Amino acid sequence: MKNTGIALMLVCAVMFFSFQEKKPCVAVNEIKVNAPFGVVKIKVPDFSKCIRINITELGAVAGDKVKTGEAIAAAIDKANKAGGGVVVIPEGEWLTGKVHLKSNVNLHLNKGAVLLFSEDPADYLPAVHSTWEGMECMNYSPLVYAYKCTNVAITGEGELKAQMNVWKEWFARPSAHMESIKRLYNLAWDRAPLKDRQMVNDTAHLRPQFIQFNRSQNILLEGVTITNSPFWTIHPYLAKNVVIRNIKVYAHGHNNDGVDPEMSQQVLIENCVFDQGDDAIAIKSGRNPEGWILKTPSKNIVIKNLTVKNGHQLVAIGSELSGGIENVFIDSCTVVEGAKLNHLLFIKTNERMGGYVNNIYANHIKSGKIDLGVLGIETDVLYQWRTLVPTYEKRLTPIKNVFLKNITSGEVKFVSRILGQKELPVENVWLKKITTGTVQEKKHIHENVKGFMEKP
Repeated sequence: MKNTGIALMLVCAVMFFSFQEKKPCVAVNEIKVNAPFGVVKIKVPDFSKCIRINITELGAVAGDKVKTGEAIAAAIDKANKAGGGVVVIPEGEWLTGKVHLKSNVNLHLNKGAVLLFSEDPADYLPAVHSTWEGMECMNYSPLVYAYKCTNVAITGEGELKAQMNVWKEWFARPSAHMESIKRLYNLAWDRAPLKDRQMVNDTAHLRPQFIQFNRSQNILLEGVTITNSPFWTIHPYLAKNVVIRNIKVYAHGHNNDGVDPEMSQQVLIENCVFDQGDDAIAIKSGRNPEGWILKTPSKNIVIKNLTVKNGHQLVAIGSELSGGIENVFIDSCTVVEGAKLNHLLFIKTNERMGGYVNNIYANHIKSGKIDLGVLGIETDVLYQWRTLVPTYEKRLTPIKNVFLKNITSGEVKFVSRILGQKELPVENVWLKKITTGTVQEKKHIHENVKGFMEKP
């Protein structure tokens, strides 16, 4: 009996200390950001009191994709099971395949570290729950993927880099690819279950996002450099409490937006540098039935102190916006002289989207020459979908309350071009203290607009 009692005490002690080890070490701080629509409160994870795990301790070998990938996965698992931890990528170049984050894990890249991602599509299988242009599907894993995670971070002074030779070949849109996205569109329209939306085959070539935070919350992306991307670079999807700051992004391929917050809320993007082949920031909220079913608007998004070296727009809203987009504040951003840019702000939708756009503010923006204009609002942007599929159901997008002030730019074709729909005009667009260089065509090109106001 005495031995039994001692054994029981030992078991209890082990259970107690195991529980203690798993107690989360991650603190959650709240930051407050002022915006014209109110104070945005965002929860940010803090890993300063967590264990640090160097991937070399778990077998990472420079140049060995398999061993390094296994070591990163093991370190992430260890940090997660410990209740939180920092997975350290040391100085040097580390070849790997996909990286799947878990809750309470900070992937930290030391100065001089390069996490180099394989270009072999097989390294991003099995397929995961992801998206393609606003439609959910089972597709190649994003290179860095967080699914249903809480308290995740990617930090440091190092670099995440994608090899592009294979993905570049996939930029092309041959008939097999177009048929695949048409099939996905129709599956989404029919509300097909996710298991039926398998998009990995020999011909679909739906490129994965570089970093996707999917259905996750309390997210920090800070300090790192991100180079190249197969598709959208940073994609918070159905995410809450997202802080992206002090990062540098260079990606000049097809669909290479910088950040695409989609159906995401409480988002801060600040002090970043973007050099993009597409939009610097593109705010989205699902395509057609996806947005209508999920009913999660992108809202309470603050974008400040950005430097844009190239991009289609400083900020685009849409065209996937079926869940709605509201409360966006763009403040104190600069587009450098000589940058390739179409608009500073471009709101785009079409007769199939529905959703809504409301309360969009831009203030203190400086730019060199703009190929088109300061503000563009268009309601008939369909791209490839115009001929791929018909309009199954017509749902117009109410667009109202767009305010721009203290904007300076170089030469433009127009200051504003607003092409609303006769059945649903764009409402309440105010421009104040907008100064540009030469206007090549016409200052304002407007159709179906109510409540436009311009003040010096």
